[in-house]
Amino acid sequence: MVTIPLRTVSLAEPLETLGPNGRIGMVALATDLCTESDLRRMLPPGVELYTNRVSNVNPVTAENLRAMAPDIGRAAAGIVPDVDLDVMIYGCTSGTVMIGEEEVRQRMQSARGAFPCTTPVTAALAAIAAFGVNKVSILTPYLAAVNAEVASYFSGRGLDVRGITGFDIASDADMTRVSPESIYRAALEACADDAELLFISCTALRAAGVVGRIEGALGKPVITSNQAMVWHALELIGRPYRVSGFGTLFERRLERAA
Repeated sequence: MVTIPLRTVSLAEPLETLGPNGRIGMVALATDLCTESDLRRMLPPGVELYTNRVSNVNPVTAENLRAMAPDIGRAAAGIVPDVDLDVMIYGCTSGTVMIGEEEVRQRMQSARGAFPCTTPVTAALAAIAAFGVNKVSILTPYLAAVNAEVASYFSGRGLDVRGITGFDIASDADMTRVSPESIYRAALEACADDAELLFISCTALRAAGVVGRIEGALGKPVITSNQAMVWHALELIGRPYRVSGFGTLFERRLERAA
């Protein structure tokens, strides 16, 4: 029998802190092809994103969106369970509308801990408040029935929704396949003249990269689901960050309760 020497070596330096500027846990959709890469593109150095996926199926209908609610806790519990997080995210706009912000928050916190939580809806509402506007237009990739629910939800939160426009797409994967140029052109058409802001809904859309271009053409602020989630998560972490190239939202500060 060959004897193999076993050795132990000392670390040259102490163990490093992972995510020294912040740790974000995200419950993403099983069918999602966009959100993780989109968020990482916007996050500043030293802020880490850790994800797990909730079970969901296509088509993107109200029934299927609501059906994912029971699995949110399981997905949240599996996100680096031995690591403290600064913020938890649920990465589905239409899912949040159908399930409700409060239920999503409760399911994530019950499973993973009492960390601050956000959703694309929660973040978008906070972003709209940060701009101090009320009249909004909405662009989505959704089917008409889902759009009706989205418009009603935002109206119910006190916003004056001047119109909602959709691509009438049923598949999460197809939503991600929509080109940034198509999003840009649709945004110009979807934004009402009297709207003060355009919200581009859906974490599957690759909209964050064309926000600056749309803002330049419209002369109005533009918010997307993923851009708003990054902004809100960083504001909840509460450290000074610089994010550029993804719209004027990152120049705004979160309105906090007195």
